[in-house]
Amino acid sequence: MTSPTPHDPTPPTPPRGSTPLFSRGSWLETRRITDVLRKETIGGALLLLGTVVALVWANSPWSSSYAGLRDTVIAPSLLHPLHLDLTLGQWAADGLLAIFFFIAGLELKREFVAGDLRDPRRALVPVAAAVGGMAVPAVVYVLVARSAGDGALNGWAIPTATDIAFAVAVLAVISTHLPTALRTFLLTLAVVDDLLAITIIAIFYTDTLAVLPLLGALAVIAVFGLLVQKRIRSWWLLIPLAVVAWALMHASGIHATVAGVLLGFTVPVLRSRAAGGPEAGPGMAEHFEHVWRPLSAGFAVPVFAFFSAGVTVGGLSGLVDSLQDRVALGIVAGLVVGKAAGILGATAAVSRFTRARLDPSLSWWDVLGASLLGGIGFTVSLLIGELAFGAGSVRDEHVKVGVLTGSLLAAALAAVVLRARNRVYRRLHEAERVDEDADGVPDVYQAPRLNG
Repeated sequence: MTSPTPHDPTPPTPPRGSTPLFSRGSWLETRRITDVLRKETIGGALLLLGTVVALVWANSPWSSSYAGLRDTVIAPSLLHPLHLDLTLGQWAADGLLAIFFFIAGLELKREFVAGDLRDPRRALVPVAAAVGGMAVPAVVYVLVARSAGDGALNGWAIPTATDIAFAVAVLAVISTHLPTALRTFLLTLAVVDDLLAITIIAIFYTDTLAVLPLLGALAVIAVFGLLVQKRIRSWWLLIPLAVVAWALMHASGIHATVAGVLLGFTVPVLRSRAAGGPEAGPGMAEHFEHVWRPLSAGFAVPVFAFFSAGVTVGGLSGLVDSLQDRVALGIVAGLVVGKAAGILGATAAVSRFTRARLDPSLSWWDVLGASLLGGIGFTVSLLIGELAFGAGSVRDEHVKVGVLTGSLLAAALAAVVLRARNRVYRRLHEAERVDEDADGVPDVYQAPRLNG
């Protein structure tokens, strides 16, 4: 079966009775995904910049000033009862990443309420891929790091995350025209991945639990949800409520970023008709996403990367020493081998045990390339590493080396696979732009015309 060309934009029809994997969604959803990924590309570039600045500074003669800045405690006396005497690095991890997870909550809810993935058949692949991409890297990590001792297995969840901003930044750098269906798959997989990651953080990385602050946080989140359900957008009311919910969640012992996801879940996706019932369209979730995503991608995540990625490597010998720690090796193996095997294997299993078949315009090499991109686990991996071993510890430094090395290797391998297919992607990209009837909707997103 041949790939479609600009002169023949409609791919071959899949076998009768089968559901194609990675088929195009609706034009409305495609435009939204394109806009989201465009913003994430900019955020990914800033994330890379923050990481490079941190690494250069931490390995320069002025490395002590970097550590001093990161470890500066900002602790207003009013916040002491809530245990908010935090360093700048901790404020970035606990505070700024709450914005990141708020966006993740909005995105996840929108995908399954009003997006193409409200159809269980379309949701099956990215959800299965996200689960496989979490389970297999964890198993690989445990197999590699189990003999390291000294609490090494606490880091089993580090290689389970996917950083979509970093991944799309890699796509921009290698200049590949990844098909819309695969871009949608990557974004949705990363969103589900974020949900799984925050669930892991809440369940497995909570040492102590204070019930009263937790109940207080949930009560405030409920009030926030009641207000947004009534379409109240007053920032002077919603932002203080969100901050109080975040502070109480932090005081409860559960990582404060969990509050961000829960707040995102409360925001309505559908708008209301003037006469009554709900209808699909730009709702409060889309409005909040439009307002807060630039802050998340352009500031929160890059600043977190700046404070978290600054590991003093100590030259080539220091890099080798860090990678001799089986924790670091387990992270590298989990991100490079485990992620690719988990995502690709879960997708193949869906194809094998259901009637779904790979879209005729794509090949399994394309799925492998996307799976390798899923091994870029930067932001959330660094966060889990700090929770598992303690920020600033020797092992946390090894975690950073493992995350950086594994993410770069996964990115390099993905670049090789995807660049090899770029000629096919260019043809698909051109086919997706053909609009012969000039109605503003490319022809491939419209139902085929019936002859006669």
